[in-house]
Amino acid sequence: MTEYTDQERQTLRTAAFGAVFLVSHADPGFFASFKESIAGAKALAGASPELQSVFKSGGLPEIPKGSPAELESGVLTALQQSAGILQAKSPQDLTEFRTVITAACDQVANASGGVKDTETAAIAKVKSAIGA
Repeated sequence: MTEYTDQERQTLRTAAFGAVFLVSHADPGFFASFKESIAGAKALAGASPELQSVFKSGGLPEIPKGSPAELESGVLTALQQSAGILQAKSPQDLTEFRTVITAACDQVANASGGVKDTETAAIAKVKSAIGA
């Protein structure tokens, strides 16, 4: 099992949950967000045991705060940093991470009555940030 620092684990968690949050908030609405959050959590639960261990470790993910642009920037930065961390420490997990994050974003977007253009745009940004 790959050893990550506490900061690396926090970055990986922030990236994973932040990606779900970013797509969910691309099409706001209370009930839609609730359904989408559940879909995202289920998708992340399908990760490999090693990634699940990272996602579940530590405290809550640190979703960036501020304006929508600051939120997006913070999440995309965490996604880029996560890809770098995995490439350096566990290249075999980078493909899995990309697959899980992409699946989670797709499931979030489809959870509430179809995919909106704003969700498609958010997913494209997430995929670009992780090199998918």
